[in-house]
Amino acid sequence: MITEKLILISNTAMKNIILTTLFLLVGLAAFAQELNVTVRVNSQKAQGDPQIFKSLESTVQEFMNNQKWTEDEFELGERIDVNLQLTITQELSASSFAAELQIQAIRPVFNSDYQTPILTHLDKAVTFTFEAYQPIQYQENAFTDNLSHILAFYANVILGLDYDSFSPYGGEKYFQIAQSIINIFPANQSSSAGWTAQGAKQSRYWLMESMLNPSVRPYREAMYTYHRQGLDIMHDDLETGKAVLMQVLETVGQVNNKYLNAMVLRMFANAKAGEIIEIFKVAPRQLKTRVYAIMSKIDPANASKYRAIGI
Repeated sequence: MITEKLILISNTAMKNIILTTLFLLVGLAAFAQELNVTVRVNSQKAQGDPQIFKSLESTVQEFMNNQKWTEDEFELGERIDVNLQLTITQELSASSFAAELQIQAIRPVFNSDYQTPILTHLDKAVTFTFEAYQPIQYQENAFTDNLSHILAFYANVILGLDYDSFSPYGGEKYFQIAQSIINIFPANQSSSAGWTAQGAKQSRYWLMESMLNPSVRPYREAMYTYHRQGLDIMHDDLETGKAVLMQVLETVGQVNNKYLNAMVLRMFANAKAGEIIEIFKVAPRQLKTRVYAIMSKIDPANASKYRAIGI
């Protein structure tokens, strides 16, 4: 009888341990890292071993998704969806490459199935070294290698844009981290393209110069208004939401007048052009004309596409 009781107690204790473990696992599974990144490596122009590019694809995805970028807890449904396409443009050696990085990050719109792009950007100045099956190492306050710092830079830019869309200047911390990544990059590195003021005006340097420029702060506040007070209410009140977006465009136009051709405004046009066109296709002609005037001045190279609004 004593033996039977001991067995029963032992079985009960084991069941409790198993149940506790399951609850803990379920609790942990309810939370996730901040980014939900899908990576594609286009190596059509490369002549090297295809396996290295498959390894690169999975390694970058694991790094972006498994790194803890903030102190906040994100539920699975709150993760920021990101698509990265790394197109190899040149093999500099067996383990060194030049590439272009296409980035798209999207944000859900409340009470709808619609997702709005917060970043659509092409970085043409990506150079890096990579050995197959080697994990990506990153230190926030010290330079390790170009690939890890480019990925960390854009992770923080994406977080900054997302947080800015939920509260005024909510992304400041992450933009400052992105700026610090620029600041610690060794000036004598051969892969300094994109990190300095020299060269293309669409570099990572100029992205942060414009994002943190005092002249651009009204634009950043307007991005909160655009998303939380505009898009997020349009399922309940389409016309009010559209009126809010029009006010935002007026603010963006004023910022553009003060800081002509700021990179951050070109990025706004890259991300939002199609969305703005679709929203204002159904609007009074006077409103359409004003939207066209603002957007074609911000994005003169693509002025003709804004005629699709129907002016």
